[in-house]
Amino acid sequence: LVILFNICAKSRLHRQFAKRYVQFHRNSVQMKEKLNELFEYNYHFNKKWIEFLTENFQEVPEKSLELINHLMNAQQIWNARIENETEFGVWQINDWNNISDINYENYTKTLKKNSKKSLENVIEYQNSKGQKFTNKIEDVLFHIINHSTYHRAQIATDIKNCGIEPINTDYIFYKRKIEE
Repeated sequence: LVILFNICAKSRLHRQFAKRYVQFHRNSVQMKEKLNELFEYNYHFNKKWIEFLTENFQEVPEKSLELINHLMNAQQIWNARIENETEFGVWQINDWNNISDINYENYTKTLKKNSKKSLENVIEYQNSKGQKFTNKIEDVLFHIINHSTYHRAQIATDIKNCGIEPINTDYIFYKRKIEE
């Protein structure tokens, strides 16, 4: 009876473990899909801002150009930290003729990391001040999206303060457009 009880208990534990594993895997796949969707949005509006800034280059405040460069640099830096590659400078100013290429490269590299790496993996890195940290890849990828949105809003405010109507980069606006 004790042996039968132990077999049943182990079997139950195995089933519970299997159910949790399947649920974890399903959640991980759903999270990767959502992150891909968010990075498509991120790429789309980075591209739109680059086009907008290029068209209005003479009227655009220097701060807006610094911010779009920082936005590109930050995504490259996080991609590089995940792979232990060389990082851009946080506030480096890139050749404007290369900014669209940097945006596209950031996008494709981030999608590749999202598809090939486990979101639960932890990376160790140093920030620009030399402080050491560890974070899950999932958190780093979400940070890239959040950071980009923050700085695009700063660019919009800067542009509006100069009397130029900024583009609408709201996520829901983007979703409505692509679902039409």
